[in-house]
Amino acid sequence: MSAQKKDSKRYTELRNSKALRDYFVDERFEAGIALKGTEVKSIRAGKAQISDSFGKVEKGELWMHNAHIEQYAFGNINNHDARRTRKLLLHAHQIRKIELALDTGGRALIPLRMYFKEALVKVEVGLCTGKKLFDKRETLKKKAVMRDEDKSVKFRR
Repeated sequence: MSAQKKDSKRYTELRNSKALRDYFVDERFEAGIALKGTEVKSIRAGKAQISDSFGKVEKGELWMHNAHIEQYAFGNINNHDARRTRKLLLHAHQIRKIELALDTGGRALIPLRMYFKEALVKVEVGLCTGKKLFDKRETLKKKAVMRDEDKSVKFRR
């Protein structure tokens, strides 16, 4: 019997599960992120979480706050801080567009997913508008209807 292949796509993408539940995503951007070597190794191992993180524009630069990337288990004294602010890399015109949208109010910059694109770590950020309670209920109703339809189709087979 041959050995099982490793699932290479197992931890290649981290999703923000709260983002689509709590926000309407108006526009998406793909941003690079400035990381240290031990952070990349932790992300590859699936030891990161972006569900409570958010983005801010400070002095013309884009920063991601409150993202948790666990310290690398085999690191040394030069290991990274788990919740440090990390710089997001975008074009200047994109940063200006995001800054204008955030300044007008009612919108937030939320990381939607973190993934590898070849050897680089990318973050998909979205300009989002918060959902009200009735919007969340409507989304839950739609999901329940879709689930019931899937069950009925499965039952017919």
